[in-house]
Amino acid sequence: IDQLFLMRVYPFILLIFIVIPLVEVYLFIEVGQEIGALPTVLLCITTAVIGSAMVRAQGISTMARFQQEMAAGQVPATTMMEGFALMLGGILLITPGFFTDAIGFLCLIPYTRRAVISRFINNMVVTRNDFSSYQAHLKPKDPDVIEGQFRKNDDDSWKR
Repeated sequence: IDQLFLMRVYPFILLIFIVIPLVEVYLFIEVGQEIGALPTVLLCITTAVIGSAMVRAQGISTMARFQQEMAAGQVPATTMMEGFALMLGGILLITPGFFTDAIGFLCLIPYTRRAVISRFINNMVVTRNDFSSYQAHLKPKDPDVIEGQFRKNDDDSWKR
């Protein structure tokens, strides 16, 4: 594995496995002290049930929109990203905790979901390779950098 890749991924691993659980434990303690243990557990279960119903409803509409775009011959990139965001939101809502529920519900709000997706898509560049397949990667952060590909040609046929 590339060392640069590990340096980029390490903060996310730290966030997912250490910081988020600590935040969740803190929030459970604070909410439990305010409303009690049983209401806290019931609130957590209620958010999971409501979130699951919302994911199901929005997932069905997103799937219908995906099929319509495919039938019209359009590339449903944004709709596919919305489906991924809905899946992520569903996973976060099923995960017990108030912080993950808040992020999960943000994934279910169409305005916030589409704003994040459009920002992500605007930072992407899609290129086509020789085999008619496509590759997406992030735009370079330095505007003076021009990415490209070249092929060395040993024969002189290009001089004609």
